[in-house]
Amino acid sequence: MAIETGLEGKPWYMSAGVAVALAIALVVAFKYLKFNDMKDQVVRSERHLQTLEREINEGRAAEKSLPQFREEVGRLQLELDKLLRILPSRRNTEDLLRRIRRLTEQGDFDLLRFTPRGLSPRDFYSEWPIAIQLNGKYHNLALFFDRVRRFSRIINVENLRITATGGRHSISANFIIKTFIYNPPPEEQS
Repeated sequence: MAIETGLEGKPWYMSAGVAVALAIALVVAFKYLKFNDMKDQVVRSERHLQTLEREINEGRAAEKSLPQFREEVGRLQLELDKLLRILPSRRNTEDLLRRIRRLTEQGDFDLLRFTPRGLSPRDFYSEWPIAIQLNGKYHNLALFFDRVRRFSRIINVENLRITATGGRHSISANFIIKTFIYNPPPEEQS
């Protein structure tokens, strides 16, 4: 059984023309479909390129701000160092004892007791009481407290009891100096 094409009896060039027209139509359809895929790919690539260009511009803006950020970090580090001298993050018992002992020697005191006690945790700091007993002269005790006041770290004097004594030293002073320790949040501790 033969398939009728409807071109029988027509000149050969008509068949060739129809064949060429069909071939052109197929090529155009193939090219159009492929072109649409390529067009979609180009659109996706352009979006990705725009995203990358935006990120590059943000990076360049951040790079321009980098000296300012570094300067700010340096300034904040100096501020932190200053604050950590006022509210240190560790006890440093030896340094504090050495400084108190130096003050007692300068003030002509006998340091009879320097007893650090346990820390009492608070919100972001801990209180650290230290019991002290001195024998000396009343005027020198006032000078001692004035010099303690000038320490870089915060120190409070509490529970001061002064009793008269005889001999070279006219008074005995018992008191608590309370200083404070900074408790950094857990994620900052190293």
